[in-house]
This record gives sequence, C-alpha cells and structure tokens, in this order.
Amino acid sequence: MDLTQGTLKEKHGRAKKMMLWFGIISLIMSFAGWTSAFVVSSSRPDWLGDFQLPNAFIISTVVIILSSITFLLAKQALKKNKTQQVTICLLATLVLGVVFIVFQFSGFQQIIDLGYYFTGPASNITMSYIYLIAVVHIAHVVVGLICLLVVIYNHFKQKYQANNMLGFELAATFWHFIDILWVYLFLFLYFVK
Repeated sequence: MDLTQGTLKEKHGRAKKMMLWFGIISLIMSFAGWTSAFVVSSSRPDWLGDFQLPNAFIISTVVIILSSITFLLAKQALKKNKTQQVTICLLATLVLGVVFIVFQFSGFQQIIDLGYYFTGPASNITMSYIYLIAVVHIAHVVVGLICLLVVIYNHFKQKYQANNMLGFELAATFWHFIDILWVYLFLFLYFVK
C-alpha cells in the first residue's frame, strides 16, 4: 500500500500510528537495555540470586491483564455502537490501571519490609534494578492512564464512532503495549535470577 495515497485524514491517521510505533520501539529498546544490564549484573558477588518477587506483583500482573481485556471489550463495543458498554469497559480499565499501580507500590513496601532497600547505604544492586525497571514502567502506566482519561472524555463528548476511532485505537495500542511489557518484565524478574 502506498502511504502517500488517501485522504488527508487517512494520511494523518497513518502518520500518528507510525509515530506511536516509533515510540513503542524506542521503549522496547530501553527496557531491553535495562533487562540486559540486569542479566550482566547478576554475576556480581553481591547479587541476590534467591530473591522472590512479592505476591503483590503477581496480583498486579493479573490486574493489568484484566485491564487489557476490558479495553479490548470497550473497542469491540464501540464498533457495535454500544455506548453504555463502552463507558463501563473504559471506566473498568481506568480503575484496573489505578489498582495495578496500588499493587506495585504495595510490592515495593513488601520488599522494604523484608529489609531490602532501593537506594542508600543499605541498598542492594538487585533491588535497585527491580525498582528502576518497575518505576519506569509505572511512569508509562501513568501516561497510559492520562491517555485513557482523554479517551473517556472524548467518549463522553461522543467523538468516537465505529468509523472514527483513531484516538481510541492509539490509546488502546499503547495500553496493550504497556500491559504486554509488564507481563514480560514480571516473567523476566520472576525467572531470571
């Protein structure tokens, strides 16, 4: 398909999708770098090879997977012009996104309660990596929540229809990406010691 063909609206839509994918690829490269550094650092003598992630991280993983499902259901409902169902699913996604962050911070507290700190004289390199990776991911979830709030606002303004979903689709793509990214990070942190 020739990217230069189509209406101005179609060209703008393709350009916005391409910019989003460039951003996603740069995020993938960043997290790949951090997880690679994690693997390289695991050979250090002060590395905690027997550390288990707190249960709060397991719960947050389930929550973020559910949030992807509710966003997917919202998109399907929008295609069928089921406005009330879209509203319910978008609000559920928002709540689940906030719950994810709450459980992440609960996990950090559980780590601190075990006597492991992220920075300072009592810190450990293993915990510093876990903290860095999780906090940067949380920052992207916050960006996703802001995008979701914009989508919810636009939904209430009735800006989306089955044939006009660009902003909705961009937010959904980003949301699904940060969800998949967390599942990868969780599995990485859980199994790579």
